[in-house]
Amino acid sequence: MESRSRKAEAPGRGPRVLVVGGGIAGLGAAQRLSRHPAFSHLRVLEATARAGGRIRSESSFGGVVEVGAHWIHGPSQGNPVFQLAAEFGLLGKKELSEENQLIETGGHVGLPSVTYTSSGGSVSPELVAEMAGLFYGLIDQTREFLHATENPVPSVGEFLKKRIHQHMACWTEDEKTKKLKLAILNSLFNLECCVSGTHSMDLVALAPFGEYTVLPGLDCTFAGGYQGLTSRMMASLPEDVMVFNKPVKTVHWNGSFQEASAPGETFPVLVECEDGDCFPAHHVVVTVPLGFLKEHLDTFFEPPLPSEKAEATRKIGFGTNNKIFLEFEEPFWQPDCQYIQLVWEDTSPLEDATLKLQDAWFKKLIGFLVLPAFKSAHVLCGFIAGLESEFMETLSDEDVLLSLTQVLRRVTGNPQLPAPRSVLRSRWHSAPYTRGSYSYVAVGSSGDDIDLLAQPLPADGKEAQPQVLFAGEATHRTFYSTTHGALLSGWREADRLIALQDPHAQQPGPRL
Repeated sequence: MESRSRKAEAPGRGPRVLVVGGGIAGLGAAQRLSRHPAFSHLRVLEATARAGGRIRSESSFGGVVEVGAHWIHGPSQGNPVFQLAAEFGLLGKKELSEENQLIETGGHVGLPSVTYTSSGGSVSPELVAEMAGLFYGLIDQTREFLHATENPVPSVGEFLKKRIHQHMACWTEDEKTKKLKLAILNSLFNLECCVSGTHSMDLVALAPFGEYTVLPGLDCTFAGGYQGLTSRMMASLPEDVMVFNKPVKTVHWNGSFQEASAPGETFPVLVECEDGDCFPAHHVVVTVPLGFLKEHLDTFFEPPLPSEKAEATRKIGFGTNNKIFLEFEEPFWQPDCQYIQLVWEDTSPLEDATLKLQDAWFKKLIGFLVLPAFKSAHVLCGFIAGLESEFMETLSDEDVLLSLTQVLRRVTGNPQLPAPRSVLRSRWHSAPYTRGSYSYVAVGSSGDDIDLLAQPLPADGKEAQPQVLFAGEATHRTFYSTTHGALLSGWREADRLIALQDPHAQQPGPRL
């Protein structure tokens, strides 16, 4: 198969490298490689019309909203995304303050400003704080099983339920309050599903759960949009490196491919695109989301992935967390309100929901973040994970708006509450090149599977040159599901290739 000759592939020495995927992992790899003189033959093949991947900021409601990644998790010196954002001048004074960087959140979401119930009442902040204390205390206890020889149960969900059941024996309140406590805990389970990007905490493995590492710092956002970061990274690449609307169909490896413009030279890898274009290369860095990889596992690699690696790809979890933005003319919430929690009084984490998706998908919604005020709009951002979230993607905007208007009227006890002006939502499960939100360590898998996924091909020996390398959030053992994990993984693979060219080179630290 021949590829068309391209401007950036002028004759010259040095390996040809292709990066598949222009998210922060791919951009990080490309940026680091492009700064090394040996890598002048570099291309990033991006399936869509834009860079950034799951970092996606959109202009809406007269401001910018994050359809994808929302926060820098643990914005402190050990976080490369924070360092890069600071370097590019994308963060404010408060975000950069020493004080903010030292705050230890333990990775837990702050308490709600107000908690509404499905019967139109609100829950006392004291009761909410008591249940949050119980829940997050139990979440923290899961770390004890990281190096344990035996685990009491396979999943985080089962561990939490077992412990809650034990705690209930000491509850002395009336039945109604006990039921309310369980409903509050159910809302916290739903929130944890959003954090883990899973349908149920019963799917999240207990033993490896504590391997995920929380960095210090109070999670912060980008005033001008997260995509400012990936845009700056892209702008620093040489001209012609990025190729858009170029979905890859198959990565052919372990071969001997030729190209008319380079007579006599053979390449071990050939990347075949959906449109028929073919790019021969010495190395390809695959940074596609795990959801995409799972869906195309049988056709994306030729020869197929070694069975161990394919098995790891299948086993690691990858779920859906979506956002639903609602725009209001006037706020119905208090001026200092930051987070509205929703509690469905008939729910309990100890009982499985029996209702059909179409009748009750919205019960998985954890509530709404109040976004900083826009010029002429007030916006709430709801979060919803799992199968209910995937079902929500199939509905029309009108259906979602109608359902959530009914929910808000019900929980506020105000049947006259004005409907939102408009709705905007993410649809990460439906996105063909993403197929979900981010990874988690599922029951039946472990951190070893993440490391297996990160191993280059061929895997048979130290002498063999790596042909296919792997990066992306799902390849980082301790920072999976985060933008900093993705960025570090891209740098890791770039450094692997740089070391081949220059074995004595001193590898840079986490700075670019």
